[in-house]
Amino acid sequence: MSGTVSIDWQTTPAAVWRRHRSGLRAIRRLDPVQWQDLAGIRRQQQALARNTERFLAGEPSNNALLWGSRGTGKSSLIKALLNRYQERGLRMIEVDKDDLVNLPEIVDDICDLPFRFVIFCDDLSFDVGETGYKALKSVLEGSLELPPENVRVYATSNRRHLMPEFMSDNLKSEMRDGEVHPAEAIEEQVSLADRFGLQLSFYAFSQEIYLQAVDALFPEVADRESLHREAIRFATAKGVRNGRTAQQFYRQFAGEAGAGS
Repeated sequence: MSGTVSIDWQTTPAAVWRRHRSGLRAIRRLDPVQWQDLAGIRRQQQALARNTERFLAGEPSNNALLWGSRGTGKSSLIKALLNRYQERGLRMIEVDKDDLVNLPEIVDDICDLPFRFVIFCDDLSFDVGETGYKALKSVLEGSLELPPENVRVYATSNRRHLMPEFMSDNLKSEMRDGEVHPAEAIEEQVSLADRFGLQLSFYAFSQEIYLQAVDALFPEVADRESLHREAIRFATAKGVRNGRTAQQFYRQFAGEAGAGS
């Protein structure tokens, strides 16, 4: 693969697949989000860290699916993971859903390298008729050839089963020998998600957790009451409380008197 040979993985922690050049491009400006800056997702952090540390140590580990409400820190957690573990040999390759057909070739070129790679698929989901998930399945569990020991897939999605769950699919389920047998479409949905051994759910923040996230972004603000009042007003206007809302509030109000500074 022409794009892969140009990547110096000794000095490059991450790359992204570019379909038009049919190769990997080193990511020059990593998102600086830090592990300790994440708020409200401690349980998910601990589980993903434990799995990743086992992976880095060459111990049994799982592919991971982070699913749930938008803006709740799924993607930020993956980015912070790279910043935390890159010095221990973790490397990351971001592959868009539409480029998953190239995944087997990408994996072929990294499977013998002395690094541990996470394939990062952000906002992963498939609609009816799409076939990209088939290449993903082969990397997750292998086919005639086992999946490589130095590659894991970490994906984020708003859909628990990665595919739309239509009522018509449920209506096609059958009762045979006293047992409910799911329709083929449902089995296909579940079989894909089931290949992720670690599944972590994310939900919208309670007001308490949301304000904790805001406080972490404004450590020097003395007037917490005014800060919280503005933050709640901002979240109410957006109609959602989550980590993304807290970040957007910070970008809009940082340094302004209206934020209580």
